[in-house]
Amino acid sequence: MSVIEGAVDVDVPVHMAYNQWTQFECFPLFMRGVRRVDRPSSSMTHWVTRVGGVTREFDAEITEQRPDDRVVWRTVGKPHSTGEVSFQALGETRCRVAFRIDFTPRGAAARAGDALGLIRKQVQEDFRRFKEYIEGQGRETGQWRGTISGGHVEPDSDLLPPRVPNWPTG
Repeated sequence: MSVIEGAVDVDVPVHMAYNQWTQFECFPLFMRGVRRVDRPSSSMTHWVTRVGGVTREFDAEITEQRPDDRVVWRTVGKPHSTGEVSFQALGETRCRVAFRIDFTPRGAAARAGDALGLIRKQVQEDFRRFKEYIEGQGRETGQWRGTISGGHVEPDSDLLPPRVPNWPTG
C-alpha cells in the first residue's frame, strides 16, 4: 500500500473550495488522468481514467461527507484505494485543502510509476491545478451540501442538485 499526502492553500473561501470539490463531473478539467466522472447517486461515483496509455474504469463510494469539512471515499473492487480531502478555513477568503490517498498500485507500470514518485507528483499537480481552476473561476460551478455518514446519505440531503442545461447562446 502506498500513501500520498499533501495540501494546497487556496485563495477562496472554504465553502467555495468545498462546493467546487463536490462537482466531480468537473474533475477532468483539472485532473490530467481523469477522463470522466459520473455521479449515479449521492454516495456513488463512476470514474474513467487514462494514465500511461492504460484506461481504467472503477466505482468509488463516498463513505463520509460533511459540508466545508471533508469528503472520504473508497473504491469498490479494484483498483483498491481510499482517500480523504479535508477543508480548513484560513480566514474569510483563504482555505487549505489537504489530501491523503492510500492505494495499491496495480500492474507493472503503476508499480514503477509509484516507485519513481510519478503518481505522487501527478496527484500534487492535480491539486495545484484545482487551486488554479477555482481561483481562476472566481466562483464554484455548482454545489452539493448533503451529508453522508457511514456511506448513508443523511435525511433531507439525498437529492442530487438539479441539472441545468447549457443552452447555446449568440
